[in-house]
Amino acid sequence: MATTNDLNWIDISVPLSSGMVHWPGDPEPSFERLSEIAQGATANVTMCRMTAHTGTHMDAPCHFIDGAAGIDRFPLALAVGPARVIEVPNVSSLGRAQLESKNIQPGERVLFKTRNSNRRWENQDFDTSFVAVNATGARLLAERRVPLVGVDYLSIGLFQGDGTETHQILLNSGVWILEGLDLTAVSEGEYELVCLPLRIAGCDGSPARAILRKK
Repeated sequence: MATTNDLNWIDISVPLSSGMVHWPGDPEPSFERLSEIAQGATANVTMCRMTAHTGTHMDAPCHFIDGAAGIDRFPLALAVGPARVIEVPNVSSLGRAQLESKNIQPGERVLFKTRNSNRRWENQDFDTSFVAVNATGARLLAERRVPLVGVDYLSIGLFQGDGTETHQILLNSGVWILEGLDLTAVSEGEYELVCLPLRIAGCDGSPARAILRKK
């Protein structure tokens, strides 16, 4: 669950844990202690096994575009600064019809809070009916030159439908994608965002730590 510290930052990253929800077909995340002080070792050391698209994470262009930039080429300032959380309840997908009324401005970072945030999804079975952006919504975001878009489940694109096309439209248009956000404790409005992925050479994505502070 999202947490707030004494500086009013809200942690919107989900905890990583063994057996947590993951994309169907991907290996189950595992965090295993290789050595433990309690067992006589000099240090605790953990082996982390997961895909780059586990929990809260960012997609790099090369995730869906062969030969495109990897996550190590992520522009550092892109996910540090103003962002707007937009609530879109009671919809099955985020298309042009659902987003046109939201007055999304050129250059605006947007994070979508949907019915996905009504539950602690990271500890539940994978939900194939999660709310995501469809291709018409992706085209609108590309037209508005949004630099970064975030969603509150594991994929920006629908599981059944045009999910691949949504990714391709956004990534081909220079829109960076932030997935797997925990927005349960976040209301609609203007925030400061800080989010940085790991610098993994040439990788198609990376886990990320994302935090918000009300403006």
